[in-house]
Amino acid sequence: MDRFELRRLDYSLTEDHQALQAAYKQFFTTHCDIETVRAAEESGFDKNLWERLCAMGATTMALPESVGGDGATLVDLTLVAEEIGRALAPVPWIDHVCAARLLERLGALSHGDIVTGTRLVAFDPHQDSAVGPRLLPTGSIADEIIVRDGDQIVRLVFDTRPATVDNIGRLPMAWIDPDTADARTVLAEGVQAAAEYQRALDEWRLLTAAALVGMVEQTMMIAAEFAKTRYTLGVPIGTLQAISHPLANMAITVASGRNLAYRAGWFMDNEPDERPELAASAFVFMAEEAAKAATMAVHIQGGLGVSAEAAATAYLVRARGWPLAGGDPGASACRIAEFVAARETAARETAARAAE
Repeated sequence: MDRFELRRLDYSLTEDHQALQAAYKQFFTTHCDIETVRAAEESGFDKNLWERLCAMGATTMALPESVGGDGATLVDLTLVAEEIGRALAPVPWIDHVCAARLLERLGALSHGDIVTGTRLVAFDPHQDSAVGPRLLPTGSIADEIIVRDGDQIVRLVFDTRPATVDNIGRLPMAWIDPDTADARTVLAEGVQAAAEYQRALDEWRLLTAAALVGMVEQTMMIAAEFAKTRYTLGVPIGTLQAISHPLANMAITVASGRNLAYRAGWFMDNEPDERPELAASAFVFMAEEAAKAATMAVHIQGGLGVSAEAAATAYLVRARGWPLAGGDPGASACRIAEFVAARETAARETAARAAE
């Protein structure tokens, strides 16, 4: 088995991956504690944290060297996304890098400031190609927004940013209407443009899934630490099956979601047509399991867990809210079904022809 074939099955991290992950974990540990997260809840955005993150090269890494980037792989990007989820970081990194990568593929990356993150770009992460107003997760802070409008890919610029819409994910959401934009530029249209936009959607779902992995792991740690120090009948509650088993399930979710995200990222970079359902699969799995895990973490902490000051509450609302920023996760589940059905149908037709 050659190294390429082995890598299709082995998603363990290299030393470079581990160093990258450790660097961003340390960054968020230093600059994004729960007080920082709470302070940014009204707007959903911490400008100072964003500037520090960009200075780390988090936006530059996501783009090819040909446009001034560092040429990171999608597996590299999942490692950063995981740390963003672990810290609940109030920064639009996932939306920005997915939109910037889309612009680069369309040949429309007109601003070097987008590469460095100085100019924020967002896009519509919903599955459909709806026309008219839509609720976008970073609509209230973006300098420009990329949307599908019918069969066109369009860049929108607003002189006045739309107001933030309150939401449980504590994201800088806003209603965006392409018809009211102060500047509107058609970037591309047609089948190939739609395919590139779909890739951006898959990347958004992959990175959001990775962020949810980090979120679940951290909420598990919060619950586990509580379970080790809370006693009932003279023993830590963590020794009781009603607590230890759910914690074990959380650990299984983290390992499963993480490996699925790495696998999806590798295939998207190396064999995008071989397993096109993997990104959506990672997203659907983590969208469901993250909410379950965060709910259990709150349950383990009892009344403390649902108090306004508890960190577990902050994780719970985001575990429920972040996946919904891209619309109904059920749409991604339907996309998975379409891929699987098409593959099975093709396999049956091939077998039937071979039997003739």
